[in-house]
Amino acid sequence: MSLNYVMIGSNDVAKARTYYDVVVPQIGGKVVAEYMPHAVCYELRGGGRLWVATPHNHEAATVGNGNMVGLLCQSQAEVREAHAAALANGGTNEGDPGDRPQYGPDFFGAYARDPEGNKMSFVYFADAG
Repeated sequence: MSLNYVMIGSNDVAKARTYYDVVVPQIGGKVVAEYMPHAVCYELRGGGRLWVATPHNHEAATVGNGNMVGLLCQSQAEVREAHAAALANGGTNEGDPGDRPQYGPDFFGAYARDPEGNKMSFVYFADAG
């Protein structure tokens, strides 16, 4: 089994796009579908998709404690660029870019929350070899 898409809840998709339209292209993604004002879909490098959408049940979108989306980058520089773009576009810092040996010898990552509080990581795995 492989992961096809991730859904991130938003109470204002148009506002959320001001963040995601800048951050997602930093890691090779692009908009591939729009159903405004309810949803926008980004295709990521490798074919996975990231949806930002209002909840289908019409209840308020809320942040899940312990939930996080990990977004794969192609280099440490890309991790830094994506993290900087996140912070420059309304995101909050949850961890500066750097090595995280507690997650493995080749793990380099950074963490941010989008303007609605959804947590994400930008991660790069160096060649072990």
